[in-house]
Amino acid sequence: MRIGELAERAGMTTRALRYYETRGLLPARRTTNGYRDYDEEDLALLRQIRTLQDFGFDLEETRPFVDCLRSGHPEGDSCPASLEVYRRKLAELDGVIAQLQAVREQVGAQLVRAEAALVPEPRCELSSYDA
Repeated sequence: MRIGELAERAGMTTRALRYYETRGLLPARRTTNGYRDYDEEDLALLRQIRTLQDFGFDLEETRPFVDCLRSGHPEGDSCPASLEVYRRKLAELDGVIAQLQAVREQVGAQLVRAEAALVPEPRCELSSYDA
């Protein structure tokens, strides 16, 4: 299939595909007339990249998964290098979660302090008018 069809099926732009090609993530096979030529394996590769990016992986972190698929594994995460990237990403996420939990606790403590120091506004008492 040509680049336009691949881009459409992958939900990406042709510009992104060309960029992936320059980064060595997408093979650059050419037909005799010079057109880029792709197959279903390339589509699976792009779907793997897209899924990982949706999970927060940067483009370079997807490389071991791409290499795993290219080496003939049906899943891009069934190679030791891919598993190592998963481990690093989980450690990174655990760190972010810990930081967010600490910030949440600080904000909660500030809220409790602020509520305790809150001075109630004077209430207006309604008076009745004799008309």
